[in-house]
Amino acid sequence: MNQIDLNNRHAVVTGAAQGIGFAIARRLLASGASVSLWDRDAETLATARQQLDLDTHVTTETVDVSSAESVAAATEATIQKQGRIDILVANAGIAGPNHTTWEYPIDAWKQVIDINLIGVYLCCRTIVPHMLRQDYGRIVNVASIAGKEGNPNASAYSASKAGVIALTKSLGKETANRNIAVNCITPAAARTRIFEQMTQQHIDFMLSRIPRGRFLEVDEVSAMVAWLVSEENSFTTCAVFDISGGRATY
Repeated sequence: MNQIDLNNRHAVVTGAAQGIGFAIARRLLASGASVSLWDRDAETLATARQQLDLDTHVTTETVDVSSAESVAAATEATIQKQGRIDILVANAGIAGPNHTTWEYPIDAWKQVIDINLIGVYLCCRTIVPHMLRQDYGRIVNVASIAGKEGNPNASAYSASKAGVIALTKSLGKETANRNIAVNCITPAAARTRIFEQMTQQHIDFMLSRIPRGRFLEVDEVSAMVAWLVSEENSFTTCAVFDISGGRATY
């Protein structure tokens, strides 16, 4: 494993109790950062904390990223405990059910947008002012290859992730004159618990679209994120980093 220097940096990772978020948190810890795990599932969050061997550099916050009040409270609690937030990895998200656009339940469509897009917006909106005051920050928003291509029977998810890409580019331009980098990644599907929300037909479709012929491994995502949130990434901002196993065509 390449060693990225994140010593004396504090990171917030949302959706960190499992899957990609947990893998990212573990990788940032291995690189020297302290990490706040944010997740809405308190029980799974406690389990994740234990899996990290009760590392003294780990704190947790139970957060609903779709709630401005919850995000604000978690941000203040994190700063009180850690003194600063240098890194944000906005990873929390849901897949939503699989339906054609005209049959998609309206409430389910809104829920996907609330968590996947508005959740990223609220985390950035709340944490960026702290980064501006310290004139340092690294943000990685987790989008998806679906945000580039649009997956059939997943219009809510695809639209939410396209929004994350555009949000990243807007925020990155707004902070480009400061020592803040805002980038996003567009992973292909990884076999995590998010698959439980999908039909087998949709899972098979996603695999068929990946030239590598396999699903993404969570540690492959965390390796890319570790560099993106490092001080070494001092120039690149507003960028979209593909990690789709060859699926992306742009």
